[in-house]
Amino acid sequence: MQNKSPEGGFADEGNAWHHARQAVMELRDVLIAAGMEAEFKFLTADVNAFGRGIVSLGRVSPETARRLARLLRAARESMGDEAFASGVVEGGDDHG
Repeated sequence: MQNKSPEGGFADEGNAWHHARQAVMELRDVLIAAGMEAEFKFLTADVNAFGRGIVSLGRVSPETARRLARLLRAARESMGDEAFASGVVEGGDDHG
């Protein structure tokens, strides 16, 4: 359970934002390596109304979405189906 902070938000909002920001930085590193960072101009970290960290990928072109799908498909083929089967990624929560 979250406790209200004196500022009116939840006490762990900053921590949630930092977790989201770390996820953004990790994703940005991969996008840079793939030469796709310029396509994700609106990649941001934020906190939703419930104080949970969220990552917004922003809008991308259909070609960018296809390139991302190819990268994920290649990762799946390389790592195996079981790495993708659980729906849980390292670092935790994927719901906003």
